[in-house]
Amino acid sequence: MFRNLLALRQLGARSISSTARRQVVNKVPEKQRMFQEDNGLPVHLKGGSMDSLLYRLTMVLTVFGTGYIVYELMGAALPKKN
Repeated sequence: MFRNLLALRQLGARSISSTARRQVVNKVPEKQRMFQEDNGLPVHLKGGSMDSLLYRLTMVLTVFGTGYIVYELMGAALPKKN
């Protein structure tokens, strides 16, 4: 039993150590340079084609949702005659 506790203690000490197993590259300065560049684009489109695609999808869903809400409100306000 003491051997199991010792192994558990060693496992815990290894996982909390301060040395990293792999180094992560800091991409923050690169992103800051990209977003601070004055190229005439709004900030929500400076991320590239994926940002543009997400923006257009959001706009399509917003317009479709607004139209559907207006349709449902008109249907509720003007009930069908028997």
